[in-house]
Amino acid sequence: MALKPTIYKANIALSDFDKNYYDTLSVTIAQHPSETTERMMVRLLAYCLNAREGLSFTKGLSTPDEPDIEARELDDQLALWVDVGEPLPDRIKKACRQAKHVQVYSFNSKSEVWWAKNSDKFSVLDAQFFQIPWDDVQALAALVQRTMDLSLTLSEGTAYFSADDNSCELPITQLQ
Repeated sequence: MALKPTIYKANIALSDFDKNYYDTLSVTIAQHPSETTERMMVRLLAYCLNAREGLSFTKGLSTPDEPDIEARELDDQLALWVDVGEPLPDRIKKACRQAKHVQVYSFNSKSEVWWAKNSDKFSVLDAQFFQIPWDDVQALAALVQRTMDLSLTLSEGTAYFSADDNSCELPITQLQ
């Protein structure tokens, strides 16, 4: 019998000063059985960084040909492909052919090695790459509860999360 995902619900008061975007998001996020809490929370952060109408989580890890997050236009064209982790260059090359905009959010402790190894291959692709420090991602994962009320402020490339009795700050560095 296959393991089922763990379902989390988050209410997020989002204030994005960089884009002048303010909203209250009610998000349901499914954590795949093989997914770490850190990865799930980076997916949630990436969702908030790209918040707009038509944005949705996909099946993610259980469907390797799909992005982690996508946005579709009214004609069902793929407008945004978001991957979380350290994908192979071939995957991002394919994503660039399918979507108008491609973003990758790298966060693991091996992120710098991954970028050094692949940055030449990525430089020819029309995609954006971001890096979030592993220690800060672990602090973000400490905020996890099955039902979360979060406040997120985005300003000058930094995400400030706060929950009932805890908070964390995540600098987001654009690599390309």
